Amino acid sequence: MGRDPERGEAVTDYHLNPIGWVESDLVEVGHAPNQGNQGAPEAWLVLKPEFHEGIRDVTVGTDLFVITWLHLARRHELTTVAGDDPTGPVRGVFSTRSPHRPNPVGLHRVSVVGRDGGRLRVGPLEAVDGTPVLDLKPVIGADHG
Repeated sequence: MGRDPERGEAVTDYHLNPIGWVESDLVEVGHAPNQGNQGAPEAWLVLKPEFHEGIRDVTVGTDLFVITWLHLARRHELTTVAGDDPTGPVRGVFSTRSPHRPNPVGLHRVSVVGRDGGRLRVGPLEAVDGTPVLDLKPVIGADHG
């Protein structure tokens, strides 16, 4: 349990407000690849106007981690069969990248391939159209101080 930095009180729940959403040709979860490197398309990250200033230094060629809320995922799952083999071993969701988990936070590594105002064209991205975007973070190499 965390503490509120201003009041010092215990915090038992957290509220996340999306900074934008995904615009993608992927409109059904069943058509989305399991991972971005499995044929995921390019997509647009559309930021709400109040967050446009936050991407002013993001340039074409930048690699980003996109943090999403996988809003269509089942949140009661604690086990899954990893990968594409339905006969594979059952594993705990925290040892997999399954979207179906108690807090369906998605983590996607993408490259910025275009910009248009408050929109970033990125790829590959396996998130479906309308997926809420929670945050963007630059990928920092091992040599970064």
